[in-house]
Amino acid sequence: MANKRTRRELAAAFRWAARLNYHEAVANHFSAAVSDDGQQFLINPRGRHFSKMRASELILVDTSTIKESGFDYGVDPTAWILHSHLHRNLPHARVLMHTHMPHATALACLKDFEFMMLDQNACRFYDRIAYDRNYMGMLLDPSEGERLASLMTEGKDVLFLGNHGILVAANTVSECFEKLYYLEHASKLQVLALSTGRELHLLSDEIAAITRQQWDDYPEASEMFMAELMDILDRESADYIK
Repeated sequence: MANKRTRRELAAAFRWAARLNYHEAVANHFSAAVSDDGQQFLINPRGRHFSKMRASELILVDTSTIKESGFDYGVDPTAWILHSHLHRNLPHARVLMHTHMPHATALACLKDFEFMMLDQNACRFYDRIAYDRNYMGMLLDPSEGERLASLMTEGKDVLFLGNHGILVAANTVSECFEKLYYLEHASKLQVLALSTGRELHLLSDEIAAITRQQWDDYPEASEMFMAELMDILDRESADYIK
C-alpha cells in the first residue's frame, strides 16, 4: 500500500512539475526510496514527458546490483548516476527531485552566489543549502555521483548545482515537492529583486533561523499541499494514478 501511495504521489509531482514549468520535457528526474536502506527506489523512465507520467510507469531499481548505466533499467544514464549514488550513500534522503527550473537555476549560474535570506520563503532554506561550484559536464561519470553525495552533509537537503540546476531531498514525496515549489518561488523573488539594481534588505541570521524553525513546526503543511494538488489532478487528469 505504501508503495502504491508513493507511486501516485510521485506521478502527481511529475504532472505538477510540468504544469509549473519546472521541467525540461523528458529530461530531469525524481526518485523515491521504497526500501529501508534506500537502495530500492522508484524513478521516471527514460523518454517519458513529465506531463504524461503515470504511477505504473515509474521504474523500480535496486542500487545493490549496480549496473554499468541506467540503460540497463530503462532509466536515463544521468539520472542513474545521480540518484543511485545519492540513495545508496544517503539513505535518509528518501525522496530526491532534480530539476533545471528557471529561477533557481539562474541563481545557480551566478558566480559565488549564495541563497539570500530575503523573504519568509527563503528562510525555509536557511543553512540547508550545499553548493557544487565545479561543473564537469553531464553526469555520466560514477565518480561525479559520489562527489555530489559527499556534498550533502548533515542538515543539507538542497544542492545548488553550479551552471546546471538544483536538487532537493526530503523524507516524503509531499515534503520534497513542497520544498521544490517554495524554492522556486523564493528564487524568482530573488531574481526580481536583483534585477531592480537597488540595495537589498536581507534578514539577519537570527531571524532567518527562527523563521526556518517556524516552517518546520507548521503542522501538516506538505500533506495538505499534496492532497490539494492530487485533488485537482483527480478532477482534471485522473489517468496519472493508473
